[in-house]
Amino acid sequence: MRPHRALVPRLSPEIELRGREAHHLLEVLRARAGDLVTVFDGKGLEGRAVVESAEAGILRLRLEQTWEAGREVGVPVELYVALLKGDALADVVRAATELGVTRVVPIVTVHCVAKEIGANKLERLRRVAVEAAKQSGRTVVPAVADPIPLKQVPEVEQGFVAHVGAELRVRDVLETDKPLSLATGPEGGFSPQEVEFLTGRGFRPVTLGRRILRAETAPLALLALVTAGEGL
Repeated sequence: MRPHRALVPRLSPEIELRGREAHHLLEVLRARAGDLVTVFDGKGLEGRAVVESAEAGILRLRLEQTWEAGREVGVPVELYVALLKGDALADVVRAATELGVTRVVPIVTVHCVAKEIGANKLERLRRVAVEAAKQSGRTVVPAVADPIPLKQVPEVEQGFVAHVGAELRVRDVLETDKPLSLATGPEGGFSPQEVEFLTGRGFRPVTLGRRILRAETAPLALLALVTAGEGL
């Protein structure tokens, strides 16, 4: 059985965990003294620690070894995803984390049904990213930014926007050594004016196939093309 994984503030010789992370290890995973735990700092460093004591909601670990895991994509991958209805955005953040995204930026567009996101929901999205990073063996926890209007999306070095009318395929133009920025729209898609705006910001309209994908499927399909599809 694989050792449990835990996100820690920093990899120091002696580590003390409290709160949510300690509760999960103690009450859900039943970690006890002597157990091995894989620890990571969310910034790229990973290590092995031993549980020295586990009591009263406090977990104390002794760090034995650290290493750079090398499981990250290698270039920044940011995803601009339109606000979605219900809990769909949580599913996107979870799978996007597994696929290697480094930053998720919710955007508000013309056709968004949801026009804002509450503080509690945003905090939950960030917790989802942490849990998905632990589950998938990542050493970096993606940032989930506050929502912004589409007009605040900056110029990018290499960008792709999923667009139903596009014919360009990602694999024909992708440069894997350059930072990546991806954009996908809401349930009603981007308006023509929004696609034009993103094109002016450096995003190239690309196809995701002959079928129309749901708003929560498109960002994952696009991410998979640029990370999993390239073995990154």
